[in-house]
Amino acid sequence: MASVSTYLNFPGNTEEAFNFYKTVFQSEFMGDIMRMGSVPPTPDQPPMAEADKNLVMHVTLPIMGGAYHLMGTDATESMGFHVVFGNNNYICLSPDTRAETKRLFDGLSAGGKVEQDLQDMFWGDYYGSCTDKFGVKWMFNCREKA
Repeated sequence: MASVSTYLNFPGNTEEAFNFYKTVFQSEFMGDIMRMGSVPPTPDQPPMAEADKNLVMHVTLPIMGGAYHLMGTDATESMGFHVVFGNNNYICLSPDTRAETKRLFDGLSAGGKVEQDLQDMFWGDYYGSCTDKFGVKWMFNCREKA
């Protein structure tokens, strides 16, 4: 079955971010969190630093009733990555009810920044947006009428 997911790169705090998302979405990880230390060594790569072995290689969290997946990894500078959070990516959620929209909005905006409060919009939907405390941008669009 085809699906859509969003893959998030964090500069070393993926596990903290995904534990936060797990509580907001009231979901559980699919399988275990894969760690960088489980990557087999290769002859063309230098040995992995001990400090990096517990970093997250991959994690998957089903959200919205399992219809959508968030995936993530630690993309650290020690491994040649430089994470830059920009303003060009949002994850758009379309919950079935206003109550669920408000619950998710309140959870994800906690400790972050509300960009637009939830409100009825000219196109007829209940909409709002925020940036969570990890710098990830979220949009909410619910078609349920008041």
